[in-house]
Formats: sequence, C-alpha cells, structure tokens
Amino acid sequence: MSHITPIDYETASEAVRAEHDREVQLRGRMTNMKRTLLHSPVAHRIYAEWFPLREELRPALDDRAVWLLCHAIALECRSIIPVGFFRRALINAGLTPETIVPTEDEALLIEFGKTIVRDSNAIPEDVWARLKARYDEPTLANLVAFAGIMIATAIYNNAVKIDIDPELGPYLEGVEFPAK
Repeated sequence: MSHITPIDYETASEAVRAEHDREVQLRGRMTNMKRTLLHSPVAHRIYAEWFPLREELRPALDDRAVWLLCHAIALECRSIIPVGFFRRALINAGLTPETIVPTEDEALLIEFGKTIVRDSNAIPEDVWARLKARYDEPTLANLVAFAGIMIATAIYNNAVKIDIDPELGPYLEGVEFPAK
C-alpha cells in the first residue's frame, strides 16, 4: 500500500486541480504515481520534465531505444511500475521484451542505463568513449539528465511503494528482477 495517498480531486486545492487538469490535457491520463506527486504541483512538474527531455532526445533516439534504456534502468532499480510501463510500450509496439535483440546503439544505451544505476561514479571509460563517438555533447547532457529523471522516478515509486496501476498488471506477469 502506498505511503502517500493519491490526491482526491474533489477536495484538492485549486492549484492541485489545475496541475491535474494540465497533466490530463497534455498526456491523456493520470497514473497512481502522478496522483501522489500532485500533493506538490512543483514536484509533479519536476518529474514531468521527463517528457520534454524525451523530446530533446527524439532526433537521436527513437521510441524503441528510449523504451529499452528506461526498461533497463527500471529493471536495475528493481522498480515494478516503470518496468510495467515500458514493457507495455514494447509489447504494444509488437515486441517481446525477453527476446528483443538490441541494435548496437540500443545495447550501448542499455549498458549505460544499467551502469549509471549500479554506480554513477564508475561508468566505464569505454562506455563513455562509445557514447561520445555516437552522440554530440548536447545529446549527452540530455541523455544523462533523462537517465537521472528515470532513476528518480524509479526511486520515488520504490520509496513510496506506489500502488500498481491496474492496467499495468498484465504486463508484469513473469517479470524477474536482477539479483542484488
């Protein structure tokens, strides 16, 4: 059970309702995580910066690459809700997460995602060399910031123990997390 209750729209402040309505208008849905974050519209907006950063990365990273990066981060963080979210994205795109053969660029992003979670002080130099050979510095800055927001999202979900959104349940069957 979540340590922070979701907001109640009917009794929420005008500022919270306005942020809720803005989110629904922008993205068309409201998740359990967002409902808990909305106790602080500022906190919600900070986490929602994931979406503009994703758009900044769009010229360099297609959806599949982003989903694989985020899925790797979520798995490494052992965060069930983001795992379900990105499994759903992959499956709805006709992919089977367990059998995806990543491209060379996707494999690099997966490796980067895993290593930044394990120890952000020890990202191997060869990973950095390959990232620098593939992406320009503005893209690298956005990539690291994006991974950081994804890690923060996983930590928030884990620490608060957000209730799993019902629509994610079917995408979580059989998920196994890496050993710690």
